[in-house]
Amino acid sequence: MGRTSRKRRSSLATRMTVASAALLLGGGGLVAVNVYASAHEENPAQRGDGAQQQQQQVATIDCPDVGNGLSDVPDAARSEVDGELATMDSQITESYQRLAASRDAAARDPDFVQNSILQPLKERRSTLIDRIGLEIGRAGGTAPQGMKDLAACTARSAGTDGSPPADSAAPSAPADGGQQNGGQQGGAQGDGQQGGGQGDGRQGGGQQNGNGPDASDFVDINSVQPNVRTPRNQRAASRGTFTTKCGRNENGKFNPDNVIVAPGVSNGAHHMHDYVGNQANDAFASDDDLANGDTSCRNQGDKSTYYWPVLRLQNGKDENDAQADGGGKDQNVGEIQTPASVTLKFVGSPAGKVVAMPRFLRIITGDAKAFTNGDANANASWSCTGFENRQLKDKYPICPEGSKVVRSFKFQSCWDGRNTDSANHRTHVAFADPNSGACPQGFQAIPQLQQRIVYDVPPGPGFAVDSFPEQLHKPVTDHGDFINVFDDGLMKRVASCINRGQRCT
Repeated sequence: MGRTSRKRRSSLATRMTVASAALLLGGGGLVAVNVYASAHEENPAQRGDGAQQQQQQVATIDCPDVGNGLSDVPDAARSEVDGELATMDSQITESYQRLAASRDAAARDPDFVQNSILQPLKERRSTLIDRIGLEIGRAGGTAPQGMKDLAACTARSAGTDGSPPADSAAPSAPADGGQQNGGQQGGAQGDGQQGGGQGDGRQGGGQQNGNGPDASDFVDINSVQPNVRTPRNQRAASRGTFTTKCGRNENGKFNPDNVIVAPGVSNGAHHMHDYVGNQANDAFASDDDLANGDTSCRNQGDKSTYYWPVLRLQNGKDENDAQADGGGKDQNVGEIQTPASVTLKFVGSPAGKVVAMPRFLRIITGDAKAFTNGDANANASWSCTGFENRQLKDKYPICPEGSKVVRSFKFQSCWDGRNTDSANHRTHVAFADPNSGACPQGFQAIPQLQQRIVYDVPPGPGFAVDSFPEQLHKPVTDHGDFINVFDDGLMKRVASCINRGQRCT
């Protein structure tokens, strides 16, 4: 199947021009990296005023993730707290956009970023953190200690030699408070080093305003050693599979909402999502809306919603969202790619039988903010057809001619037996032990959703997933979302099929 783009034309407020930077990769030949720059923006490499050096020093804004630490929020306060967290995301986006538009001012004044961007952001975040504490208290809960320490953000810088980024400005509080389930143990490890280039205006930068990705975010798949290991099936293993066929989003259902993380908030994701399955999903969809919605799935008993950030070609061509929230307004530009294929498969546990998922169970795998949060909850897996025993966590693959890009997600397969969601959207589910395949104590195995999404894109750098603007389109930020809206009877059949070792559809 040939490459498919959503080809629609609309004008960007500022037209983008494209340059090609040659990158010589061992075994991969000479490939091109697309570099975006504003037609009205002077090339910093041609200036002698130190602006290029400053632009390289300050790459993005790094803020502790307040939501990850909120593991116990009373149900009565969930809606208000989710709204405050979504407002925080908007504040970071606005501050990052100001940073991107203020390179010259930052070059002239070394204190500009701290005084004009980070300090006001800290004050606004502090106000919202206070509100969250009050909302939790009014609902009878207790806010976690030390939340006020999460108000301060830092300006993250990139080493001029391409080394991993270091923090500048005031020290930040730890951003990994969400490691409630021991981290995303199911994430396949890549080549061991996170890409150091921050889309900071150097050769190989990707999107407008140096928004990434960078040439160092790509690696030739031929240079990666096989690294996939799976637990061995035990005698009581559930060896069956259930595959649901829901299409490739051929009808083009997109929005920048996230009804799990930011219910009731338009553009809560600040990046565009592909949707397959349920067609009623947007920020305002209730469980009843999803239950009554249409589905693209062949089996009409599956009205589940499956969604993930779109993948775009970085080719300088406008998509129809070039001036819209989640698209150009959030620095996500380029042509959205329709997958060549999407496989949605539920598998069993190597350690024993599975139980049926509860209806409306919500699962997020991966971390949309992993570039600044750290990779404790990252679960990205990137590879190429013909090379899927080599998985990358923090790099995009450069596939040889004739091979397609593969992104895959293995969702959490252990459930606490009580809750369909949790305050931080993580602690009600967990990954099985990577060695034994057993669930943590107090959790029970459920059918594991495995997604495989294939793209027919030109070989070499030149594509990226949508992201929050400050996450710079890094591959480690890839993530998937799922809400189970199977009919109860069909979900029981799924579990039974898997436990009997059958292959069902």
